[in-house]
Amino acid sequence: MPRKRILFALSLLSITLIAGLAIAQFGPPLRRHLANQMRPLQLVPATEAPVGPNRVQIEIVGADRVISANGIPDHKTGQFPNRGNPHQIEEQRYVYRIPAKPKAASQITPLTMQSFGICVNGVPFDPGAAEWYQGDPNGGWRYEALSGAVALGIDTNHAHVQPNGAYHYHGLPNDFLKELNVRRSAHSPLIGWAADGFPIYAMYGYQDPQDAASEIVELDSSFRLKTGKRPGGAQGPGGTYDGTFLADYEYVEGKGELDACNGRFGVTPEFPDGTYAYFLTQHWPVIPRAYRGTPSEDFVRGPRRAGNGRGGNRRGR
Repeated sequence: MPRKRILFALSLLSITLIAGLAIAQFGPPLRRHLANQMRPLQLVPATEAPVGPNRVQIEIVGADRVISANGIPDHKTGQFPNRGNPHQIEEQRYVYRIPAKPKAASQITPLTMQSFGICVNGVPFDPGAAEWYQGDPNGGWRYEALSGAVALGIDTNHAHVQPNGAYHYHGLPNDFLKELNVRRSAHSPLIGWAADGFPIYAMYGYQDPQDAASEIVELDSSFRLKTGKRPGGAQGPGGTYDGTFLADYEYVEGKGELDACNGRFGVTPEFPDGTYAYFLTQHWPVIPRAYRGTPSEDFVRGPRRAGNGRGGNRRGR
């Protein structure tokens, strides 16, 4: 083989290996999207039995609450792979350590590339999608996973699968909430733990957060859609603020019962002396997008640190 052809072949092999290593370390390349308006969300029916047994263990070890799980849900799921999601559900090895006695921080921490927390069945709450307008994370226009603008193959539990096989919730886990008998007539049972250690509930709580004898009400978020149109051209995607992007929403203090972290301080059945608690809501953000406390690094999505057996996931969609 001529020397030039050998050098070309070696160069091509090197590029291929580098690209493969990059994908293995950082996940698949970002997709370029141009959609700027919502579309009807096409949910995949949850008709498939779990791919294996559900395993989860939650225990207090010293100052930590340690949550170990295999990430396999204890309810039916959609069919994966599917048209919008090419990945299949695989068993995970999650070990999350969160403070057993969490404290509120001096300022809130926005959710970025990390899971918000984990359901008591061992499936992560991971509302963010790794999808940006024109594939540019620096542009500030990140797609809302439940907007329907980008097809993500989400099932009727508002969940789908990351490239590493991790099944995760982007919204209300409907079948699991039914299993827990979450209903309007009673305060929500505990459904999960946030990365900062505070408990997570779903929708229903006491009207007076300090009085367990008060009426049960559905708690709503304090976010709303912005009015008018987005900037266009080099500044943005254009179109009307309709919920396609996270940036379409704004926080209005006092609009609902919950704060900017979709939570509040008060009493709950599990914490009769009071705690800060997050609530999943029917309306955006559904799953909170900020922390009142300091989140554990175990929930950051990305390459695992060397020698760390904890549960950080690779970036997923």
